Amino acid sequence: MKTQIDHLVVAAHTLEQGVQWCEATLGITPEAGGEHSQFGTHNKLFKIATPAHPLAYFEIIAINPGAKGPANPHAKRWFDLDNPELRAAVAQEPRLVHFVAGTDEMLPARIALKGLGIDRGPAMPASRHSRKGVLHWQITVREDGYRLFEGCLPTLIQWGKPDDAEPLRLHPRNSLPRSRVSLDSIAVSHPSAAKLQAAYAAIGLEGVAISEGPANLSATLKTPKGLVTLQSMGI
Repeated sequence: MKTQIDHLVVAAHTLEQGVQWCEATLGITPEAGGEHSQFGTHNKLFKIATPAHPLAYFEIIAINPGAKGPANPHAKRWFDLDNPELRAAVAQEPRLVHFVAGTDEMLPARIALKGLGIDRGPAMPASRHSRKGVLHWQITVREDGYRLFEGCLPTLIQWGKPDDAEPLRLHPRNSLPRSRVSLDSIAVSHPSAAKLQAAYAAIGLEGVAISEGPANLSATLKTPKGLVTLQSMGI
């Protein structure tokens, strides 16, 4: 099984706030994006791919004030966006909160995590419109919306419909223009570093440095403003 970094997730209070933060912090204006009707959210995207992380892109996500909440009235939005602590933090400033890992073996990956006592959640079908067509994917979303391990255990995503001959054809890597921002490195620290290490190994995820310490997700990016490191600081 092989899993790789798919995208970083920065949560913002509003999408407008997220765009302004991106311009000030990273030196670019994200243009592409869309809406997620299942969760009442919308986003802005840009490519950060490198040879080491060929699928990588960057997502700024916020609750869409003009949309309904999750389709399931008992469910929470993905990425802990209904968590009061997280919402209070991003009301002050957008924050790196999570990352998503892509796999072409969703079921075995979920089973491998369950074997470690980790419930990553069911694989939910999702879609959104893009300029090149409708993007389809499966993504693990718990009913409680929890990211797990303070955002340091990635959500899993598998692109395309189950019968797609080219599941990555409409992947953002192939539709987003060059952004002048690229992913240099990603690292996590956590009090349960050993369990995270076992989880990463179980799903075949490499390229993320893991250390024991306070919960934190860190991503360093090459940008027009130089090297910029974003940190979750346990939120």
